[in-house]
Amino acid sequence: MGSTDRPVALLTGTNRGTGRSLARELHERGYRLFSLNRTPTGEDWLHEQRCDLADPEQIRDCVARVLAATDRLDVCVSNAVDRLLEPIADIHQVDWDRSLAVNLSANLHLTQAVLPALRSGNGLIVFMGSHAGTRYFEGGATYSATKAALAAFVETLLLEERNNGVRACLISPGAIANLEGDTDPHKMTTQAVAKGIASIIDDFPKDLLVGEIEIRPASLPKPPVTGIDRLLHV
Repeated sequence: MGSTDRPVALLTGTNRGTGRSLARELHERGYRLFSLNRTPTGEDWLHEQRCDLADPEQIRDCVARVLAATDRLDVCVSNAVDRLLEPIADIHQVDWDRSLAVNLSANLHLTQAVLPALRSGNGLIVFMGSHAGTRYFEGGATYSATKAALAAFVETLLLEERNNGVRACLISPGAIANLEGDTDPHKMTTQAVAKGIASIIDDFPKDLLVGEIEIRPASLPKPPVTGIDRLLHV
């Protein structure tokens, strides 16, 4: 299969964690990958664009370069996130503003940039949500607020774009072992999460729409806990 015949995926945040595992999974399935990373890895197979998702102009410029390099776009995955965990009393405005820009506003700018290509190819756009959007915890106001707002954004996009041939999907996971060296058995591995998302992208029938799906760790630790570890218990 030549490069022009391979399906094309554009992902954000593929330099580590879930984004990197998903990129590997799609690459192994034959997808041609393009990535928007604030900190590129330098690996050729990721076809990276250096992009600070807090900057709308960078998003538009990077997506334009990706679309100029390929004649199709089958799927876009908005995965990158800025996870600020601070009590409300201690949140600095600059940190709050950046979290809103990366976790929420970037989804608008990315969507607007890729929509024409996705409409042309009856494509899919996947957004990484979180249980934090509906299950709140101490220190999580910024993260939870942006993920809750993202759910409203994705559902509205789904209503507006379905008849234009664009499918939108929100993935709402629980606890993921995203950090290097995290082997907590009560969290999902990034590889497991990636396989689940890749199945929705690549295996599900194209006339079947997954609007929102939640995924959870298969085992639970013993309560009680506080803070972000509450997400281990849903």
